Amino acid sequence: MAATIKYDEVEAGQEIPAVEYSVRRVNLVMYAGASGDFNPIHWNERFAKSVGLPDVIAHGMFTMAEGGRFVTDWAGDPAAVVDYGVRFSSMVVVPDDENGATLVVSGVIEEKLEDKRVVVTLTAKSGDSRVLSKARAVVQLS
Repeated sequence: MAATIKYDEVEAGQEIPAVEYSVRRVNLVMYAGASGDFNPIHWNERFAKSVGLPDVIAHGMFTMAEGGRFVTDWAGDPAAVVDYGVRFSSMVVVPDDENGATLVVSGVIEEKLEDKRVVVTLTAKSGDSRVLSKARAVVQLS
């Protein structure tokens, strides 16, 4: 885990380095079990293609969760995400091979608020596609 980020050590405009997350079909099957979302577009290539998708796609909430993971890993313990929201702007297409897809998440500290809180704006891409838009988290730092 990363060191704890302190409020006094960050500035508005500061970039948070990108992190790559591997997304393989096994991750989607595990997420389906945890979430209860067994929609076959997330695990069955034949079905996904039959409904017009290019291949199996990751759950939107899985993609959103990886953005949350990025923020919590960056902030460290005892920081807390107090607000988090995104819009889904594109799909994470997950091919059936050992590499799967790669989700790249980065961030910028948009603003420092009172009470040791910061607003972090996230960018999440898979390939050339931005998969989350208006991704924003408010984080309570120590």
